[in-house]
Amino acid sequence: MSTVTSRRLLNIVSLAGLGISIWFTIYCFHLGVFKNTAALQGLVSHAEFFGPLLFIGLQIVQVVIPIIPGGVSLAAGVLIFGPVEGFVYNYIGIVLGSLVAFALGRRFGTPLIHHLISQKTYDRYIGRITNQNRFTKLFALAIFLPVAPDDVLCLLAGLTKMSFKTFTLIILLGKPASILAYSYVLVYGGTFLAHLI
Repeated sequence: MSTVTSRRLLNIVSLAGLGISIWFTIYCFHLGVFKNTAALQGLVSHAEFFGPLLFIGLQIVQVVIPIIPGGVSLAAGVLIFGPVEGFVYNYIGIVLGSLVAFALGRRFGTPLIHHLISQKTYDRYIGRITNQNRFTKLFALAIFLPVAPDDVLCLLAGLTKMSFKTFTLIILLGKPASILAYSYVLVYGGTFLAHLI
């Protein structure tokens, strides 16, 4: 499969995921989930064991292939499973997904990365990996902040000389802050808007 074809396919999948996310948000709004999260938690209560596993699996895939917007899946975790369990499942899924992205970048290199991210995005960040010391510091900061394209940076980190141990440590320590920020701003922002409406 050519790079152009794979990029088109991923764009279609991402657009479909965005459409499903919008539909799911509207559906949850009509259920009153943003005013009463017990309504959504009731939907998944019958899947006590498989629900968390499925969600963690989705988060792992989401890091490597953007099926749905990352912020949406983080907020969904908190809404579905509650603030504590939602954070734990988000954390496990994102950490494992980040490790997978790093391992894929290291194993398959630039050819795979070209299939997963656009040339424009690749060109924007590839120049930053030449200075290993500087990239490691930049990467650690980006993982800590909730606004950086950390999924792309995890793939690109696989092209550097960063050790798996250093990468894992940065992910384990840096991810909680960004996961909390994304999850709770989106959830409580949605709840606030729902009360206004």
